[in-house]
Amino acid sequence: MKTIRLRAGKERSLLRRHPWIFESAIAKGGGDRGETVRVDSAEGHFLGWAAFSPDSKIRARVWSFDEKQRIDASFFIAACASAVSARARFNIQSDGMRLIHGESDGLPGLIVDRYGDTLVAQFTSAGVEKWKDVIADALLAATGLTTLYERSDASSRALEGLPEVTGWLRGGAAPGDAPPPTDLVLQEHGWKLALNIAEGHKTGFYLDQRDSRKKFADYAARLKFQRVLNCYCYTGGFTVAALAGGAAHVTSIDSSGPAIEKAAANVALNGFDASRADFMDADVNASLRKFAEAGRTFDAIVLDPPKFAPTVAHAERAARAYKDINRLAFKILEPGGVLFTYSCSGGISADLFHKIVASAGCDAGVDGYISERMGGAPDHPMTINFPEGEYLKGLVILRK
Repeated sequence: MKTIRLRAGKERSLLRRHPWIFESAIAKGGGDRGETVRVDSAEGHFLGWAAFSPDSKIRARVWSFDEKQRIDASFFIAACASAVSARARFNIQSDGMRLIHGESDGLPGLIVDRYGDTLVAQFTSAGVEKWKDVIADALLAATGLTTLYERSDASSRALEGLPEVTGWLRGGAAPGDAPPPTDLVLQEHGWKLALNIAEGHKTGFYLDQRDSRKKFADYAARLKFQRVLNCYCYTGGFTVAALAGGAAHVTSIDSSGPAIEKAAANVALNGFDASRADFMDADVNASLRKFAEAGRTFDAIVLDPPKFAPTVAHAERAARAYKDINRLAFKILEPGGVLFTYSCSGGISADLFHKIVASAGCDAGVDGYISERMGGAPDHPMTINFPEGEYLKGLVILRK
């Protein structure tokens, strides 16, 4: 077994059970891509077993802090079974859920979502890539399913020295047969949402906003929304939720024409009158400015933008972008209206996001009550030892 030894003082995060070891923390030692290595302190004390990644700034990710633990097939079988069984403890009102959430489930770099009878997995680190076949079989055994689609096309794979890979990993078509469908329909709360696991964002859909969509539907029903604006609507999850809650009309904006088409299709899929929804293939910032100039207002707005700050290094530039869209949204939000605003940027903390939104409100001359703080759905857990799992944060603001 190969060993890496840390520099003096660099063991503190591992003693707190944090799984990442950065390149700068290593004094000597190494391994092959994905190989399990022993991690020792500068004094030679055991700290953990980790997957080595020679190309990544995160040079190793810890599998286990138990010196007696063997990192073999049985380890991954047990880890997958544990993660899947944990989801039964959450009250998930959907047949789509996240089964494995990377570091939070002890499998750094692995994301697995379930859509009905189909699993979709992303292998984004060298360690899980090395154990891919074992993990794939373990997932099917733990769920009792037979089909697994791979979406290992995230940009983070390049940082690990890994190529993009997509396609059926298990349960694909036999020679001469048609492949299983990648167009699926998700049942969520009281509505349906269509997605494509081969083409959609992430593994095909944003399951992390499941609870926020239900919350938005509840607000729509309670406050009788008349004019709703859904920004960065993607395939219309919040649009469908608003209409399901009884909103009179929803305007949805996204800069992706195909996403807009799917959003309109999702409205139709749920049987809503097409006259209750408008769709704009347009830039959100430019559209918000035009609404403000025209004096057009809304009594409910959703801001769910893409990731502006993937790391803390991008936080300053991202903060300006978040502030700008929130300032514009406040300007066109009716007094008494509701703003659901989010950041999915890991480089923006919940505290910083609150300050950004507060500054935006100040510049817009608007104050409001923070009704609720939102996060990812519970099947996207943040654990005590891995706070970076809290990438999604949101505020529900009732304008004064």
